[in-house]
Amino acid sequence: MNLSSFPPATPARPQALWRVHLQLLLMAVLWGATWSWGRVLAGSMPPLTAAAWRCVAASAALLWWMRRAGRLRAMLALPGRQWVRLAAAAALGVFGYAACFMSGLRLIPASRAAVITTLTPALTLLCGALLFGERLNGLIALGMALAVGGAAFAISHGQPLQLLDGGLGRGEWLILGCVVLWAGYTLAGRAVLTGMDAYTTATATTVLGGLMLLAASLAVDGVAGWRTAWHAPAQGWAALLALALLGTAVAYSLYFGGVKALGAGGAAAYLTLVPVFGMGLAALWLGEPVHISLATGGAVAVLGMALMHWGRRQDH
Repeated sequence: MNLSSFPPATPARPQALWRVHLQLLLMAVLWGATWSWGRVLAGSMPPLTAAAWRCVAASAALLWWMRRAGRLRAMLALPGRQWVRLAAAAALGVFGYAACFMSGLRLIPASRAAVITTLTPALTLLCGALLFGERLNGLIALGMALAVGGAAFAISHGQPLQLLDGGLGRGEWLILGCVVLWAGYTLAGRAVLTGMDAYTTATATTVLGGLMLLAASLAVDGVAGWRTAWHAPAQGWAALLALALLGTAVAYSLYFGGVKALGAGGAAAYLTLVPVFGMGLAALWLGEPVHISLATGGAVAVLGMALMHWGRRQDH
């Protein structure tokens, strides 16, 4: 998400700040839960069909919110050039990300996938420095090293040198694709979506990405894939609705509310908790074992995320 499009924080009353922090904590729980919900959904439907259904449901919820907030007409009136830019961003951050997300979660545990995504801030900051000349101070560099090292330790079962010998499977590569695509989406947002508010960007890219996923699912999964989805078990449909409504519409609303009250930096600090909740909820709901290498590497990677956040705040 392009946080530069947010206006400055509107200070909340001191007595209301605890509600803001609770809302952001709930946001982190919901985004952490998306990995478990995605794992359940990936086992119930073909990947592209599942991703398409998720985006369709999320689009309906976001469009309803935009209409209720009085922003829908302004979004539809955007010029054609802006829609082309939104489509390019949607291809990265919605279509590509969702396809890799659902395909990867068919192959590896949710907790493992959650740890891999701790690499996203490091890749985004590194690319920002190379492409846009953003400053990298010592704290950010240390955070990057810890995030990469911790993730490598976790996904290699405590033997990171094995990664040099092709120790990553297809599932890990697909989730790493999520990391690359989300970093690209964030950087594309800086380059082509400047000036758009975050709600409009999220809604428009979700709708456009959903249309892309619908076309791809019909081309790849075909009618048989949609028939499989229609006859999916109830827990699969429950996971889909949870992803679309709680993990997308509600979580985005909570996050944007936190940004309004605390600023982008203050709200983004809660993102460091997402992989923690991701691993914990996967163990609680899905019974996934949390090996010592996964827990240790995940903790180091989360510390790295926190250091990168603090380092960025120092430069601002």
